[in-house]
Amino acid sequence: MYREKIDAYIDSKRDEMLEDLMTLVRIDSQRREPKEGMPFGEGPALALKAVREMMDRYGLETKNYENYVVTGDLSRLPKQLDILAHLDVVPAGDEWTVTKPFEPKICQGRIYGRGTSDDKGPAIAALYALRAMRELNLPLKKSVRLILGSDEECGSSDLEYYYSREKEAPYTFTPDADFPVINIEKGRMAPGFSGEYEEEDRLPKVVWLKSGDKVNVVPQKAECLVRGLPLDLLEKKGQEIAKAAGVSFSFTEEADAVLISVRGKAAHASTPEEGKNALTALLKLLAGLDLADCQGHRMLRGLEELFPWGDTQGIKLGIYREEETSGKVTVCFSVLSYGNGKLSGEFDCRLPIGCTRENTEEVASERLEKLGISMERNCLKAPHCVPGDSEFVRTLLGSYERYTGIQGKPLAIGGGTYVHELERGVAFGCGMEGVDNHMHGDDEFMEIDTLLMSAKIFADAIVKLCS
Repeated sequence: MYREKIDAYIDSKRDEMLEDLMTLVRIDSQRREPKEGMPFGEGPALALKAVREMMDRYGLETKNYENYVVTGDLSRLPKQLDILAHLDVVPAGDEWTVTKPFEPKICQGRIYGRGTSDDKGPAIAALYALRAMRELNLPLKKSVRLILGSDEECGSSDLEYYYSREKEAPYTFTPDADFPVINIEKGRMAPGFSGEYEEEDRLPKVVWLKSGDKVNVVPQKAECLVRGLPLDLLEKKGQEIAKAAGVSFSFTEEADAVLISVRGKAAHASTPEEGKNALTALLKLLAGLDLADCQGHRMLRGLEELFPWGDTQGIKLGIYREEETSGKVTVCFSVLSYGNGKLSGEFDCRLPIGCTRENTEEVASERLEKLGISMERNCLKAPHCVPGDSEFVRTLLGSYERYTGIQGKPLAIGGGTYVHELERGVAFGCGMEGVDNHMHGDDEFMEIDTLLMSAKIFADAIVKLCS
């Protein structure tokens, strides 16, 4: 009986939902320099102000936590469920074709604009689920709190502030990922490392090397300058590596040296196997050259041995592990700088259940230390897991299945979401399998039917969890 009421209500509010979403999308809520009373700048604060006005209008009991987050409570009953979403957005991008980033546009069943899928659209879907509960006066025994933050894209310090003042609810979900339910998020270790070596003039030598600028991205480009080897030899070696690794090399003579450039394919560090790592391909080339035996070259060869091209699971680094529900270790060697007697870099590991400081961080650190390289310590973030057979996860899956007709199962991912630090938090929606919303990219959109269905799914879950 209540499902028919929820469906009819959400369908009747379609235009209002879209107008509320467009109001939020029009606000450029990228993080900027802080101002007084605005810890993340004016844009995020304006977005919080706008959504609080909506929640007040729809009868929720609201509170602003110093412009870190705003909350809206469905009632004053004991709280059973928190729903977390965020209103800050990533940089706008400059290659939009359908509309401009902060000028929302409805086109062919989609609404376009920065934040429509990440995460303003899902936030509005959650808001309308609560609005349905209130205006339909459905009999709930417990309450729901909608928590809307403003710093998810830059570290989630908003939630750190909020949870230093409030307790975690018995259940929490964030609609900032994919359906059906993500109950496992791998841990992460992304340390920096550095070392020094004595500069020597003996040839052949690597004068300098540079690759990567973001630790969570498979490097698409890498360059180095080699002195003391003929161009034709380097070209021959490069052709061999290029064919095996799926990258391309170019060689340019510069006075008495050769500039080597590599181009691969970028990918997210959580799925390094989907990329073509230009850095590890370059190290593979250098390891096969007859370079002078000196400390710097020994460091480069050692790094190539620990992070060989094609090993995206940390086997040579000594940290490989696999767990049935959360998958395998992944490793992305993403940043390296070498020259003038100094070496520094970063790598990104995503870690299944069972990875600890002892069997992961300490092992990697010890192997780098043998090369004369020091690694940052105490940088491992543990995996996050809510049991897949828990009542909470099963309830959410049931709501998803009722509306999609698709049998769902809990998922594990390599990335992290807004609930990674919460003991009882999962990710639930709004991404649908097979739909690329261009999240973080140009022409970001949300399918309107998905927006409406997500609101219905959330409302159904609220009834099941709070009745």
